[in-house]
Amino acid sequence: MSIEFTTLSLAELVEGLSSKDFSARELSEGYLKIIDDKNSDVDAYLEVFDDVLRQADKADKRLKRGEGSTLTGIPIALKDNILIEGKHVSAGSKILEKYKAAYSATVIRKLKDAGAVFLGRTNMDEFAMGSSTEHSAFTITKNPHDMTRVPGGSSGGSAAAVASGMAPVALGSDTGGSIRQPASFCGCVGLKSTYGTVSRHGLIALGSSLDQIGPIGRTVSDVELVFNVIRGEDPLDSTSIPNDRYPREVSQDTTYTIGVPRGFFERGVDREVLLQFDKTLKELESKGHTIKDIELPNVKYCLSAYYIIMPAEASTNLARFDGVRYGLHVEGENLFDDYVKSRGRGFGKEVRRRILLGTYILSAGYYDTYYGKANAVRRLIKDDFNQAFDVSGDGVDVIATPTTPTPAFGIGEKSDPLSMYLSDIFTVPANITGLPALSVPMGTVLDKGATLPVGFQITAPILCEDRLFAIGKSIEQIH
Repeated sequence: MSIEFTTLSLAELVEGLSSKDFSARELSEGYLKIIDDKNSDVDAYLEVFDDVLRQADKADKRLKRGEGSTLTGIPIALKDNILIEGKHVSAGSKILEKYKAAYSATVIRKLKDAGAVFLGRTNMDEFAMGSSTEHSAFTITKNPHDMTRVPGGSSGGSAAAVASGMAPVALGSDTGGSIRQPASFCGCVGLKSTYGTVSRHGLIALGSSLDQIGPIGRTVSDVELVFNVIRGEDPLDSTSIPNDRYPREVSQDTTYTIGVPRGFFERGVDREVLLQFDKTLKELESKGHTIKDIELPNVKYCLSAYYIIMPAEASTNLARFDGVRYGLHVEGENLFDDYVKSRGRGFGKEVRRRILLGTYILSAGYYDTYYGKANAVRRLIKDDFNQAFDVSGDGVDVIATPTTPTPAFGIGEKSDPLSMYLSDIFTVPANITGLPALSVPMGTVLDKGATLPVGFQITAPILCEDRLFAIGKSIEQIH
């Protein structure tokens, strides 16, 4: 029996495995065949694991014993900065090209305990520094909707794998929008959850106060299913949220007040994207949701603050890649020369640019001037969002914006780094504030003759992911 697995949601795949419509091996074989057919064109995967069918066979035995759980037998693609013990992990960089992980990330342990099957590692911008997946040291991933365009970044490989049917779901990491932005460009659903809900243990760090692992899927329910497996407190991550802080009851509200900070995005957003956004708002309003214009006075400084905080944290985190302890080593005339040559050849241009910027920001003469001020602005931005969500006043339940100001741009189109950074303008606030945000497809726009997907972003208060899922499902019903 031939089954078109790419048309099935995660829930349908789970049901199919449970009712024995197909086996985990057949499911994995189906996805391996799709990868074999498409990956040479899309370049979503850097490596397909050689033990996929062995993993699937173990899942089948578990299902046969009646010991299966939600994700048992479900194939998952993984961004190349999430550690799996004994597997290569490079973070898209030459400096880690031959490195094998010494331990597994907490999310990997949780997924393995659930019986998931790991398909392989997906391409990414080097050390998650980028918005297009053009900054990988190994290859440029293409957008399945138009192969001349980028899939977004830095989790572009994960988004492209899902969009092209090479995985039912994938994990990415989000530091300034790196799950939601590629999800928008590729027509997928992407979740950046509340900071601390998903353990960062075993994620190769970019910005420690910003990074968050999360899922990319075809539907909101797919993303919700994976999130509920990987979330939770972790003693190996001191920033993870204690379990007793999670809401005991999920909100049963069916309609919400949606805040729209129009002053933040009416200039600089592609006209077709804005028209699609307004159309989606009207359709949400027709379903009983209330649309309300709001002000976020300091959010306009968000991108500036982010590009001070993130390089500073990146400079600190990447100091460990010195050519001595692990990774690429280039022999020099002395120890200092070893450092210079190893890091010079191992790191790409964008990584070197951000390390230099971050080191300058953290230098003795400029720490307070730049890093201290950026963190003060960060607090102001958090206060703006808290005030907007203030339930004791006239607050809103969620805040909506387009996910990105434009649809996917062409490969090589944004050679100017500042132009590239602007594509993160709507996604960065959730990382700066630690709030959860979801990107959901809101239809398509026509750009230079190509029909391209665009995303609708919803941001909610801390630990209110249930609101994101509820509104996201409403948007899916519209589109």
